[in-house]
Amino acid sequence: MNKLQTADYIVFLVYFVLVSLYGLYIYTKKKKATTDSKDFFLAEGSLTWWAIGASLIASNISAEHFIGMSGSGFALGLAISTYEWMAAATLIIVAIFFIPLYLKNRIYTMPQFLAQRYNDKVSTIMAVFWLLVYVFVNLTSIIYLGAIAITSITGIGFGWCIAGLSICSVIVTLGGMKVIGYTDVIQVLVLIAGGLITTYLALTLLSEKFGYGTNVLKGLSLLRQQADSHFHMIFKEDHPYYKDLPGLSVLIGGMWINNLSYWGCNQYITQRALGADLKTARNGILFAAFLKLLIPVIAVLPGIAMYVMHQHGMFQQEMVDATGAIKPDHAYPTLMNLLPAGLKGMAFAALTAAVVASLAGKTNSIATIFSLDIYKKFFHKDATEKQVVRTGRWAVIIAMLIAAVVAPALRSLDQAYQFIQEYVGFISPGVLAIFLLGLFWKKTTGAAALAGTLLTIPVSTLLKFLPSWTNGAFPDYPFLDRMTIVFVLIVAVMIAMSLAWPRKEGREQPVIIEKSMFKVSPAFMVGSVIILGILAALYTVFW
Repeated sequence: MNKLQTADYIVFLVYFVLVSLYGLYIYTKKKKATTDSKDFFLAEGSLTWWAIGASLIASNISAEHFIGMSGSGFALGLAISTYEWMAAATLIIVAIFFIPLYLKNRIYTMPQFLAQRYNDKVSTIMAVFWLLVYVFVNLTSIIYLGAIAITSITGIGFGWCIAGLSICSVIVTLGGMKVIGYTDVIQVLVLIAGGLITTYLALTLLSEKFGYGTNVLKGLSLLRQQADSHFHMIFKEDHPYYKDLPGLSVLIGGMWINNLSYWGCNQYITQRALGADLKTARNGILFAAFLKLLIPVIAVLPGIAMYVMHQHGMFQQEMVDATGAIKPDHAYPTLMNLLPAGLKGMAFAALTAAVVASLAGKTNSIATIFSLDIYKKFFHKDATEKQVVRTGRWAVIIAMLIAAVVAPALRSLDQAYQFIQEYVGFISPGVLAIFLLGLFWKKTTGAAALAGTLLTIPVSTLLKFLPSWTNGAFPDYPFLDRMTIVFVLIVAVMIAMSLAWPRKEGREQPVIIEKSMFKVSPAFMVGSVIILGILAALYTVFW
């Protein structure tokens, strides 16, 4: 039944009050956050390692995972988990090689790094690109998916759900990064607990369907038996979803470009660690890597369970739209509606926590980039700290308003998670090329970086649409392979330009690099080895 019971409202209210009171406590504890821009945007020196790790995951995990990734689990199977499991390995690389360089060179925003390393043209163009992607891809898709889930669970109108999510997210964001970071700890606890409850329900339902009672372990075993095709991480070329996850490209190609760009060169991700010391930042990122290993359990397994039950005659009406077409993204909301009173409220709180935390993180980064890299640089160079913070708050409100208006246009999507990955991937190859060469090759010039910046979207667009424009004469590459091609092309162009027209001394500032920066503690090394060992086992078992 698409309705919350009294017990559900009580559970949700308790969650909402706890988060609000805790956020208010953090906000009032240190008034500096209201007027100091670095403290407002970065929570400089205030976040502990567990707050950084939790905030990284809370900002990352949202409706796109609960709804979108579960839908992809229904359609593709466990293979969609590669985004999460490869991210765990990527986070280790970011912690060792990227974060020390940012901290040593006192980088607060990604456009600031590009301005210091290259020039203002590269910085400004990329700032605009990031703002457009954050607003029109990230915010809109999260609001859309969150609203779909909430309306299916509560019966509240789609438009009201969009308005409610937007308002709650703005309220959290206006408190600054310190409030976001610490309330994210509660959000992560709630979303993991709620996610595990829904997974438990899915597996026990499956067990009951085959006559084994509410045996969760038997449900897990049945999942593998009944949907063996959904338990392969590496697709062959004849697989119907090969274009979504093209074979070994998920291990040695585009998936690395996607993840390194997202986790290493992305404002709303790195922002959590940029206000901390190196040890705290690294430990927080390692904690986030451990949490990433859990996400497929709460996001993908329910989708596969729904696939098996649907194949055996259950949920035939719930999994289709008005035209009768199967909608994979209906899998998770359908499961949540089956939860008993109280637990449904917990799962609903988890979903809301994920959506609000992710929206808050992204809007804070939009505010950071706009205020520090656009407003202060071009509109009001002498702006006071208070004016910068106020501008950031207005940027939050306007960005959320735009996203809320655009979000309903995504209703035609079948798998929103794949939509997000593909269109963010239009700029990821160029971003990664510019950052990698800028960080680790002193000879890279500003002109080369500008060329890379200007090439990434046109070349990505060309590769996507050439097959249809040429009636199939041009190969239709999977989008992860397109990312690899674009990345290699841009790196080649940048290297050639840098060698042909060397940089002039004093015009650009190479990154300060010291070998000691890359040394890690024994504890960090042990944690990294454990994570990589788990990943090796997972890919071996589910190859």
